[in-house]
Amino acid sequence: MPIEEYIKNGIRDSLKDRFKKRRGGFEIIVDILNAAMEGAKKTEIVYKANLNFKRAGNYLSYLEERQLIENMGDEYRTTEKGKEFLRDYQKMMERLE
Repeated sequence: MPIEEYIKNGIRDSLKDRFKKRRGGFEIIVDILNAAMEGAKKTEIVYKANLNFKRAGNYLSYLEERQLIENMGDEYRTTEKGKEFLRDYQKMMERLE
C-alpha cells in the first residue's frame, strides 16, 4: 500500500476516534455542574468544562432555567437540585458499567 493511502487511512481513523469520544449534552452538563460546585466564574467554567464562551453561556442559561445552577452576581453555583442531578447521573453511570 502506498504511503499516501496509509496517511489517508490514518487521518480517517483518527477522525472516527475523535467523533466517538465526543461528549454529549449530559456529559457537558455534568462537567459544568462539577465546575460550579463550590462557585465559579464563567471563565473558570469555560476552562474546566472545556467549552467556548458562547456554548457555555447557552448551557448556563439552560441550567439556570431548570434551577440546576444559580447566578450569584459574578459567579455560578450548583444548586441542591443540581447536586441531586449529579448524584442521579453517577448512579446511572454505575449501573451501566
